[in-house]
Amino acid sequence: MRLAFTPEEERFRIEVRDFLASHLPADIRRKVELGQYLERVDHVRWQDILAARGWYAIAWPRQWGGPGWSPIERYLFQQEYGAQACPPLVQFGVNMVGPVIYTHGSDAQKQRFLPRILANRDWWCQGYSEPGAGSDLASLKTSATLKGDRYVVNGQKIWTTWAHWADWMFALVRTARGERPQQGISFLLIDMRSPGVTVRPIRTFDGDSEVNEVFLDNVEVPVDQRVGDEGAGWSYGKFLLEHERFVISGLPRTRRLLARLKELATRMSDGLGGRVIDVPDIASRFADLETQVTALDCTERRYLGTLGEGGTPGHLVSILKIRGTEIEQAVSELAMACFGTQAIPFDVDLLSGRCGEDEALAAEFAAACGPLYFNLRKVSIWGGSNEIQRNILARQVLGL
Repeated sequence: MRLAFTPEEERFRIEVRDFLASHLPADIRRKVELGQYLERVDHVRWQDILAARGWYAIAWPRQWGGPGWSPIERYLFQQEYGAQACPPLVQFGVNMVGPVIYTHGSDAQKQRFLPRILANRDWWCQGYSEPGAGSDLASLKTSATLKGDRYVVNGQKIWTTWAHWADWMFALVRTARGERPQQGISFLLIDMRSPGVTVRPIRTFDGDSEVNEVFLDNVEVPVDQRVGDEGAGWSYGKFLLEHERFVISGLPRTRRLLARLKELATRMSDGLGGRVIDVPDIASRFADLETQVTALDCTERRYLGTLGEGGTPGHLVSILKIRGTEIEQAVSELAMACFGTQAIPFDVDLLSGRCGEDEALAAEFAAACGPLYFNLRKVSIWGGSNEIQRNILARQVLGL
């Protein structure tokens, strides 16, 4: 595992840092820093800037229009990206279905979909989970019946992030029954404007509606929008999830949030004449999380070393997913402990009126901590629950 970077890699890091600092719109940066909700237009505006620079599809090979970066360059970009309070990339098109299409799709699919993903022209969502099929995804029931040159799709997807903004959905559907539940599943690309598609937002406890129910009622999908072979969708879905779980580790953002929280805790009064950061339990938790972040960073670099040697991610992505999401949740819990009752109201004006001068500087950040805490309860579930990831590790590493 290489811990130091070459002079060329350090120059690349500085180039990325300078570009992000000078091109990230101030209003979007402020929203991210304060934990405020981003609208579709915010994401699109920022991703257009990245796409124009050629830095949107950073994991894509040059063959398909990506920068062709090495794993180390992608790592450095992600570190700088997370440190700059940039909006999280909408991963569904560029980092999920895009690699599936250029790896397993037909030539016609590559020509049709990849340029629009690369140029940030289509918004995608992921149609995997169902009311009775979440972590046990192989039990999905959404059916696709072949009639002539089209599939007729019926069923329901749930927890579909940003489906209300999406142009397309990539979905796992059942086209046949096999001896094993993983058999007979196909990977379809569904136009969200098709007749029979109904999207119903779900209001979550943090006050947002980023997830949705999607109902598919006799939705017709041309056969040429099936990726790969019929019945081979489970393999394509697993391929996609390996990419997703690495992204889900979220280490750069977690490091930035932890550093910001420590800065505020250093300035805030504990109400007893001292500082929040000097409260023994708080100080201990900061030290513990900083150590965990460093350890996770080392694990990510092991992952990069494996990729650099031409290997496959394997079980390391499950480790990254488990530890990354647990640390992210722990940071949100520490924020609640630091701000106490200040994190309860969602009304910034009310909060500012109740705070002293020093605390008022952190009022807007504190107001976002409650919603953030609730929102991050999901990260240990999505992308394959952490319990499922531990089962994968038990089988692959321990042979259980």
